[in-house]
Amino acid sequence: MPTPTTPPPTVTVADSRLHGYGIWDLHCHPVQGGDTAYKRMEHLVGYADRMGVERMCVYMAYPFPSVIDASPEQFRQDNDEIIAILKDWGSRAVGFVFVNPHHLKESLYEIERCVADGPMVGVKLWVGWNCTKPEYDPIVKRAAELKALIFQHCWYKAGGNDPAESTPQDLVELSKRHPGVPMVCGHTGGNWELGIRAIRSRREIHSGLAGSEPTAGYVEMAVRELGAERVHYGSDVEGRSFASQIAKVTGADITDEQKRMILRDNLRNMLLPIMQSKGMQA
Repeated sequence: MPTPTTPPPTVTVADSRLHGYGIWDLHCHPVQGGDTAYKRMEHLVGYADRMGVERMCVYMAYPFPSVIDASPEQFRQDNDEIIAILKDWGSRAVGFVFVNPHHLKESLYEIERCVADGPMVGVKLWVGWNCTKPEYDPIVKRAAELKALIFQHCWYKAGGNDPAESTPQDLVELSKRHPGVPMVCGHTGGNWELGIRAIRSRREIHSGLAGSEPTAGYVEMAVRELGAERVHYGSDVEGRSFASQIAKVTGADITDEQKRMILRDNLRNMLLPIMQSKGMQA
């Protein structure tokens, strides 16, 4: 086979308009690119620089939990990885503590260790225990006391969810028990048309855009039904790409001011109280 004479295309930095937004990404997993926390984050920052992503919320890093019901040992190991990242990359990342309310005592301990006494600013809730369970209540209460942002993974599966996986409607039930506490509905349930309608009545619940295909109409509906102030850009990188997820917002038929809110200002404003209390620059 002949040797190719045309060099591979070079990757260029994204349009300067993206850098002008100073994007904050709600949903990032540093899981690839090296055998240390530093190298994995360095790998992720390289892509973020191309796309104008200034700050990243990082959680559930390496090793990514391989089971639905993460054990205390597993989520503690994950949180140690995030703390190591924040030591070196605190100017580019903020951390959310990953917990599993199925193990309530250990989860509350992790919130104290990583948020109250540590550098993290949010709480990441995944699967393992449905968010309608009463074990969630002490976690939400403590997060609210610390001004930590609560992020709950939510999904609607065509064949029906596992009982341990929450839907947007489940998050609404949790929110009703904790009025006024801000929460993010991760992925807006995957089926975003249902998810947006499910959370519409609870102004405390915000829509996280990460994770689905960059489908036309998603962001427009979220802005129309919820208001731009309740919509947050996130990528779910490295499961998805920065580019495809940013395109949901930049390609949407909304105003530039609304794009700026979704790409940066909404998340920054929600994290500002806890960041200031920790002496962190926002």
